[in-house]
Amino acid sequence: MNPRTTTLDRRRFLQVTAAGGAAVVLSSTVGAPRARAAGRPDLRVYVLVVDGTSPGEVEPLLMPRLSDLREEGTWFAAARSLPVMETIPNHVMMMTGVRPDRSGVPANSVFDRREGVVRDLDRPSDLRFPTLIERLNDAGATTGTVLSKEYLFGIFGTRATHRWEPFPVVPGSGHAPDQFTVDAAVAMVDEFDPNLVFVNLGDIDRVGHSDLTGPALGVARTAALAGSDSQVGRFVDHLRSTGRWDRSVLIVLADHSMDWSIATNVVSVAQLLAPRAELRDSIQIAQNGGADLLYWTGRPNRRNAGLQEVRRLVAAHPGVLSVHAPDELRLGPEAGDLVCFTRAGWRFSDTTPVSNPIPGNHGHPVTEPIPFLVAGGHPAVRRGVVVGEPARTVDVAPTVGALFGLGAPRGGYDGTARTSAFRAMPRR
Repeated sequence: MNPRTTTLDRRRFLQVTAAGGAAVVLSSTVGAPRARAAGRPDLRVYVLVVDGTSPGEVEPLLMPRLSDLREEGTWFAAARSLPVMETIPNHVMMMTGVRPDRSGVPANSVFDRREGVVRDLDRPSDLRFPTLIERLNDAGATTGTVLSKEYLFGIFGTRATHRWEPFPVVPGSGHAPDQFTVDAAVAMVDEFDPNLVFVNLGDIDRVGHSDLTGPALGVARTAALAGSDSQVGRFVDHLRSTGRWDRSVLIVLADHSMDWSIATNVVSVAQLLAPRAELRDSIQIAQNGGADLLYWTGRPNRRNAGLQEVRRLVAAHPGVLSVHAPDELRLGPEAGDLVCFTRAGWRFSDTTPVSNPIPGNHGHPVTEPIPFLVAGGHPAVRRGVVVGEPARTVDVAPTVGALFGLGAPRGGYDGTARTSAFRAMPRR
């Protein structure tokens, strides 16, 4: 058992054997009920995130199983990730249905003004809005999270009824390989049969960050796409073989896509500000691949003029697409004072030009397009439909909530229930 699990409160731990024979350690809230979602006893929803996948990669030669699901269900051809196009904020949007100015989670990395450090938003307390997971639990359902990345396991914490802590974790990547993740998802379904299971598959993203052959050849990425696709297929096959498919709704999407840059296409805000000591010493930078979040820490009476000059200097760089105030993007105060995006084929690298050597990045607008499909054997799912609606990551929670007959949270959703994927919403 992973020794870190000994720090978790009010959990019981169960070691089970997945279909492939691997031992999987799952944890559950003490006294958790079996799945019984009030009014939806015959419905199971599985949200699978193929992290970092582009919609154009869902085609028969690269991802045949996802391509089959696309043809068998409803495909949202204009689907988009939302700013900042990073993993943590978009997974949070999926499970809350609200934008970052309400959840408190605008990016992977932020400057924490209270602590005075740049850090990942990987703590349960960073997420300040009720998730669909908690709200379903309160309604009598049971939920499960199978999240391959350590920081996703961190921010969702103990919210789900049943949880898997990623293990084994690849050194340096902070994620468990997809085979182990699907082993855990299968084990969770077999042992607990939650009404909702939320799964992150991280291989495609992690390989994309390191594939030096980029989009031209994509040797390693092509292998990762095929591998993740086969794992999705394995999960679907298990639902079919165990008789669960006919009551299942499967939502498969990505949190963002990926962009590649050559070694010289680097923007370093710290270097741009270096000749201006009064600006350099007044700005903290949280780097997020194709996005930089800038925080004014200098004298308050210099803030407006200083930020205006910083904006001018950064926007003038040929690799910068745009500079925004966080409110323009609904990112909230945690995103700082300015949010900068690179153009396609560029990346930010701060605080030095060699701080971000990886070729594959996201966070900027070119990485907005994502695959988004709804499939499954449940009779409510529409078959063979392509929809032009601009589905977004923030639409997952209202869609799943509508399936379970769950009302909107206080203040309403920012997302939209994508009911066009269904013939009719399942009845109580």
